[in-house]
Amino acid sequence: MHALQVGLIGDHNDEVVAHRAIPVALDMAAAACGVAVEPIWVPTEQVGDGASLAEFDGLWCVPASPYRSMDGALTAIRVARERHVPFLGTCGGFQHAMIEYARNVLGWADAEHAETAPQARRQVIVPLLCSLVEVTDAVHLVEGSRLARAYGVNEITEGYHCSYGLSPDLREALADGPLRVCAVDDADDVRGVELDGHPFFVATLFQHERGALQGRLPPAVRAFVQTMADTY
Repeated sequence: MHALQVGLIGDHNDEVVAHRAIPVALDMAAAACGVAVEPIWVPTEQVGDGASLAEFDGLWCVPASPYRSMDGALTAIRVARERHVPFLGTCGGFQHAMIEYARNVLGWADAEHAETAPQARRQVIVPLLCSLVEVTDAVHLVEGSRLARAYGVNEITEGYHCSYGLSPDLREALADGPLRVCAVDDADDVRGVELDGHPFFVATLFQHERGALQGRLPPAVRAFVQTMADTY
């Protein structure tokens, strides 16, 4: 059986809970979908111009930023978006997917992350009013969204490990575009997005993959793997 290759875009650190969880989540999803999956870590500083990513059946931009190369992470996300490679982004992956979209689709060349560019004029990823480090919270999925279909329900509870989220200006700019908000919290703050017209481009601020360490198959990971299998 051909193993679907997933490029894990990030700087591997076994002390990061999500990094330990991701291979487990992919194994569980592969078994559920009846396929084989081979996760391959791709350090951000090795992404280069993205040409080396052509071999992958899917790309996952993983948590634990700042990355050693922000440009590498953004390049990988752009490759996935433009070449219709199935893509999943979680936590830092969500944040950088938003920066990539702001820069290369909205034309905001100066879009920055407040953590790495605290003096930047246009910060599209900003500190959360309430930190979500090791917090579990309710998430409301937009009915009919890809994420809601993956979970089979519109109300879920997921865990976080982050302190940064989407700026109000960027959320407003998303209103009429193909990158749609698909998940919010009780305060209506953005917790997930997905891209119309793409086989699978989903990014969440919450780290659903961590459920795999408690024996739970993360629905979004299963949907990601199933899309890779369907498009292979």
